[in-house]
Amino acid sequence: MTVADPRADAKGRIPVTLVTGFLGSGKTTLINSALRSAELAKTVVVVNEFGEVGLDHQLFASSSDSVVVLENGCLCCTVRSDLVGTLNGLYHARQRGNIPAFDNVVIETSGLAEPGPVLQAFLSEPTLDGLYSVASVLTLVDAVNWAGTSEAHGESIRQVALADQIRITKLDMVSGDRQNGSTRIRLELRRINPSAGIDEVDWSPAAIAKLLSSRGFDATDPQSDPRPWLDFQAHQNAADHHDGCGESHSHHEHDHNGGHSHTSHLEGRGIESFVLTRESPLAREEVQFLLGGIAQNLGKGLLRVKGLVNVAEEPGRPAVIQGAQHLLHTMTWLDRWPDSDHRSRIIFITQGIPRDSLSDIIDLLDRVSARTFKARARGRKAHEIGRSMTKTE
Repeated sequence: MTVADPRADAKGRIPVTLVTGFLGSGKTTLINSALRSAELAKTVVVVNEFGEVGLDHQLFASSSDSVVVLENGCLCCTVRSDLVGTLNGLYHARQRGNIPAFDNVVIETSGLAEPGPVLQAFLSEPTLDGLYSVASVLTLVDAVNWAGTSEAHGESIRQVALADQIRITKLDMVSGDRQNGSTRIRLELRRINPSAGIDEVDWSPAAIAKLLSSRGFDATDPQSDPRPWLDFQAHQNAADHHDGCGESHSHHEHDHNGGHSHTSHLEGRGIESFVLTRESPLAREEVQFLLGGIAQNLGKGLLRVKGLVNVAEEPGRPAVIQGAQHLLHTMTWLDRWPDSDHRSRIIFITQGIPRDSLSDIIDLLDRVSARTFKARARGRKAHEIGRSMTKTE
């Protein structure tokens, strides 16, 4: 991970909503339901193939080889080769005036696709990162088939774990009491994802259009509020519930006045999320050392990272960090802290790493990091004192 220029100007990026969910969960139906909405008039819908996803062709007003203009002005295009090329082409066609202006993008992933690699593309490709920002990951869950799908297909679990919003479909088709069925599946989804908004899908075009046009949190906008995006409290509440309904976490505190806490483990699914907290500011070099060590040791088990960091060299300006899988994105900076809590707090979402192993890895790296950089700071201070004494002599 590299550290960006903390004085870099904010970019006005186009928000992107990823619509994911396992096969048959209703992604195409959801998008079709909103295509006539005026709220999506300046939206691009990116799909795999027109014929494959079955978009409502009666809405098509005119078309080219790769872009369809719908009757309300919304654009629809296919991924011709790769996502990066498609989105770059759309942006520059917009700039040249070859297609109508758009200020929002919706990407429908295939049912077997995981959001992680798509998120990673937006973080790792400089051209995409400069033009677009992932505002929200919307995951649809088929209530009828969820139990079997989640048991047999790990990607369906990751689709839920990485979501910002989860909507449950086909509840009306579940046998038995609908309310009980809704409660059971919500609890299951909440154990996987402590912070996502979870609700039954509202099929009204206005409600769907609102989901698909969220502005989200843009880390390159210094005025953006990261709190809804991070939702530290939800992860902390899950940790408290797992450890005994709010009992003290003092046993996790280290001698450097920091700590970490873990959320509940979903048996049989291997999803863990936990928060690493530091009370004192960290040097930039220590942030790189700590996060790099965690990413290297967790490997493919690391699904998502996001957090706010109090960097000693930039007092009053929190650094935003985020990552997908093993890739950690360059830090960006906000102009001010969103509230009075200036602790560094980093959320890690992992899969397939036993809780005890996670605890050991984080404990070790956190302690090594703190002690290493305290020793370096003492060494630099002693060196400066020595130089000062030499000059006075």
